[in-house]
Amino acid sequence: MLSEAQIAEFWESGVVVVVSAYSAADLEPARQQHERWIEESRQHDGPFGEMLDGRPRFDVEPGHCADAPALRRVASPEEISEAFLKLIEEGPMLEAVADLLGENLRFHHAKLNSKLPGSGTTVKWHQDFTFDPHSNDDCITAMLFFDDIDSAIGPARVVQGSHRGPLHSLWQHGKFTGAVDDGIAAECETKAIECLGPAGSLCLMHTRALHASSENLTQRPRTLYIATLTAADAIPLVPCAVPSVYSGQVVHGEDPGRIRSVAFDMENPEIPAGASFFNQQAGG
Repeated sequence: MLSEAQIAEFWESGVVVVVSAYSAADLEPARQQHERWIEESRQHDGPFGEMLDGRPRFDVEPGHCADAPALRRVASPEEISEAFLKLIEEGPMLEAVADLLGENLRFHHAKLNSKLPGSGTTVKWHQDFTFDPHSNDDCITAMLFFDDIDSAIGPARVVQGSHRGPLHSLWQHGKFTGAVDDGIAAECETKAIECLGPAGSLCLMHTRALHASSENLTQRPRTLYIATLTAADAIPLVPCAVPSVYSGQVVHGEDPGRIRSVAFDMENPEIPAGASFFNQQAGG
């Protein structure tokens, strides 16, 4: 799936974008399902549905209403949609991650994140690994673009090489904020690159890479299907904040029956009380 140059770029930078990995036809069933969920959200004035742990599955941003739906996250969509289940069971995403981590892969969790037109949602600087630590860091966040991603639409921004750096605290002044401190964030702003590409592109990011995204300034939607995949010998060390009946399932290759560990030190993360980490980052 990946060229030698793309593999080298990933391990050097911590991120690589595979342009047009999926065709429009590949994405259409999942796109249609997402549109149905947006329509369903018009009937609700706040987060709704239920995840495995009882928290809301569907998260909406402040200001959401029937006339201006602002569905910003669907947690574990593979549990309730065959179209999304297919995306973690077969296809380019699995093959690309296998090129980077080896044949044996395990599924950790997935979510569908949207910034609909006029969305004010931003994502502050953080590392995914400090939300979801594993026994080793062969862990990748795979982001599948449902829409064309350009600079105005709130793309993911990543600090190249930060996957080889320290793990930064998500606790500030005794509170779990889901974001690094302001000094580190300011430094990230000066170094970050944007992850851009047409719909169907696949962004592969090491979970230790520092990343963020800004608000969508366009009248176009920006939707990402985001799945965390790990080497099959990487075992989660804390409960998953986006639980799924498929969490822990080997989705490529086979279970090696072994646990591999590496040394690191970090604080425990905190599972959000509400539907998603957006409220943690917003201070609520």
